[in-house]
Amino acid sequence: MTTRILIVIFSLAVLPFMTGCDTKPKKDVETETKSAKEETKTDKDDGWISLFDGKTTDGWRGFKMDHFPSGWQVDDGSLHCIGSGRGEAGSKEGGDIIYDKEFQNFTLSLEWKISEGGNSGIFYLGQEGDFETIWRTAPEMQVLDNDKHPDAKLGKDGNRQAGSLYDLIPAKPQNAKPVGEWNKIEITVYKGTVVHMMNGEKVVEYHLWTPEWNELVAGSKFPGLNPTWADVASKGYIGLQDHGDDVWYRNIKIKEL
Repeated sequence: MTTRILIVIFSLAVLPFMTGCDTKPKKDVETETKSAKEETKTDKDDGWISLFDGKTTDGWRGFKMDHFPSGWQVDDGSLHCIGSGRGEAGSKEGGDIIYDKEFQNFTLSLEWKISEGGNSGIFYLGQEGDFETIWRTAPEMQVLDNDKHPDAKLGKDGNRQAGSLYDLIPAKPQNAKPVGEWNKIEITVYKGTVVHMMNGEKVVEYHLWTPEWNELVAGSKFPGLNPTWADVASKGYIGLQDHGDDVWYRNIKIKEL
């Protein structure tokens, strides 16, 4: 009798701990799901529009294509460019991708993560027209492994490092996170004023179509690629670059201003 009583008492004492272990993860999941829904609702209330649902490629296509290239895939809630090792040429099945709507005044928000030695970029106000590549018409926020990609040491004063207006204005402060970590950026375009934010800090600000802008572009490589490159359009496409390396983009959203 004594042994049975001890077993019953022990079982009653342990039961609450076992129950607690079983239910806590469920509560955590419920809380996280609720928080995600509340965040989505808040974004909508604040005027944000999602450009990527984390599950499909709806709304996206290849630059000058009528389909989404197989060199990109949806990977764990992100758009993943599969590294081909072909550099600027990109994958034979890849290429740069664009969201199939033109935007004029906006704030673009997203997160990016680069592979070791990787290179990519975020384009805005891009045009299709007569050019075969989006970078012949669009400003670019650089996405780069600053430690191992050679581009980090080329250009001038670090203007090819992550967050920079590629080959024109360096990101200052240079606050990109290491390879494998997510960086959050916002790019605001409003009536010619452009601001790059990275990881909560303003790193670039400039003004399109001004004498200072024209002078800056004239001293760069871009006129040799497109004589009218400085005449950036006031409305255009948002694009993500296939530069032959693995890169991931997620939480892509936009607020029209």
